[in-house]
Amino acid sequence: MRVEFANALIKHYKTKSEQVFITGDLGFMALEGVRETFGDYFVNAGIAEQNMITIAASMAHEGFTPWVYSISPFTTLRPYEQIRNDVCHHNHPVKIVGNGGGYGYGIMGGTHHNLEDIGIMRILPNMKVYVPFTGNDVEDCVKLMLEDNAPNYLRLNLAATLNFEVESFKPWRKLKSGNKGLIIGTGPILSNVFALEGDVLKDYEVWLVSIFPLTNMPTELIEKAKTVKTIVSIEEHNGQCGLYETLAAQLLANGVGAINYKGLFANGYPSGKYGNQKWHQAENNLEGENLKNKLVEFLDVK
Repeated sequence: MRVEFANALIKHYKTKSEQVFITGDLGFMALEGVRETFGDYFVNAGIAEQNMITIAASMAHEGFTPWVYSISPFTTLRPYEQIRNDVCHHNHPVKIVGNGGGYGYGIMGGTHHNLEDIGIMRILPNMKVYVPFTGNDVEDCVKLMLEDNAPNYLRLNLAATLNFEVESFKPWRKLKSGNKGLIIGTGPILSNVFALEGDVLKDYEVWLVSIFPLTNMPTELIEKAKTVKTIVSIEEHNGQCGLYETLAAQLLANGVGAINYKGLFANGYPSGKYGNQKWHQAENNLEGENLKNKLVEFLDVK
């Protein structure tokens, strides 16, 4: 998604005045066009992410709209105190972008993975989290973030590849109808369910969540949740403070009572080993046969 992100920034550079782009020494072979477009307003802050966030907050205080870009853990986990104190407590319109959320950086290991970013960012005051699904979603996210005079976080990953059209970006989208079960996911990981062989999805309805905190759950989804046998959340993120827990709260708040509620989420490193992104997904029941077996088990379909 970083190519789509760079293209969107270039396209919308003049949409809002006084934009500035700050990178933490990242973006080789991706951000050259952004650098040319932003000119003197393109800043390489170096490998100093805490300072980078404070610089962005200071520029926002002076009327700029800063974009801050790096690998996901380096724009969220490392400078978390600065994001909370310098950006969110002042409600500054700093746009934080993390590339490679979840297991996106694969074999580079836990230091470059981010299984906590949605959770830690969504609980910050004034913060809104955008999780695009397809490459087309990225430009829509950029436009919405530019319109929002508050802090935002954009989680980039490998875009979903599907053999059907997905409607334009919005907080909740229905991707497939079904009668016995619900799958509700966030991010491109949800596309893994559509890659499964056989008719495992036959009885599942599938919904996509793309903005946190979760609000305004569609009436159609609430009514469906009250009638199905099983509800499954799926995310390339920890279940704690992630979609699994926040969706449960939304379901209860909307009157969805006793249900068979299951979560498919990242459990870190069960084997203590590292591999590519797909390998980690499979190890955590988020891809391939392991995912298929879990969905069959949850709905008890044969």
